[in-house]
Amino acid sequence: MKYKRILLKLSGESLAGAAGHGVDTERLNSYARQIKEMADAGVEIGIVIGGGNIFRGLSGASRGFDRVKGDQMGMLATVINSLALCSALEAIGQPADVLTAIGMFPIGEQYSKWRAVKALEEGKVAIISCGTGNPYFTTDTGSALRAIEIEADVMLKGTRVDGVYTADPEKDPAATKFDRISYDEVLSRGLKVMDLTATALCKENNMPIYVFNMDEEGNLCRMLEGDNVGTLVTVK
Repeated sequence: MKYKRILLKLSGESLAGAAGHGVDTERLNSYARQIKEMADAGVEIGIVIGGGNIFRGLSGASRGFDRVKGDQMGMLATVINSLALCSALEAIGQPADVLTAIGMFPIGEQYSKWRAVKALEEGKVAIISCGTGNPYFTTDTGSALRAIEIEADVMLKGTRVDGVYTADPEKDPAATKFDRISYDEVLSRGLKVMDLTATALCKENNMPIYVFNMDEEGNLCRMLEGDNVGTLVTVK
């Protein structure tokens, strides 16, 4: 495999499947199968899942919620998704731990780098929820932070788009895909790979980002075997 230890960021919206909200069990089980395949091949896997299929703090704030409470509601949404993925993994024989950035025992253990790394070294999938545990930070930033903390080789961003494009391919049919792009070009072009804080954090710590379509089953395996199924974001 191309990488030994990865941090996989999954989209809450993708987890919703065709319904657009809640948890689609077919999509959930597809993710679990792909993750187990990689774990069986010896890859150590940390995971961060967004919560946008249930509640998004920023949109809640636009509807009158207090921003801090809205973000905390979004953190709880990531815990629901994390528990769902943990259950799906355990159902097919893949051990997994849910770690929470805010105290939530017995739902999950409190996150620390050392607990996460210990789980990875024991062959478990470490599912890290609640983002950074602080308001005003997205789960993209949480993913970047956790990837750096657990010393992952790469941060994988599994989305419904097969890489980084010159524009939104769902809106602009003339958009062209990058096979490789630098952090600086992502920032200067204003490309929506991740939010600015997450991109800057990865750049400062030289954490490569690989953006690919996780919804196409088999892509995770192909990517880790070295196939070009997305876009690599690096220093240059």
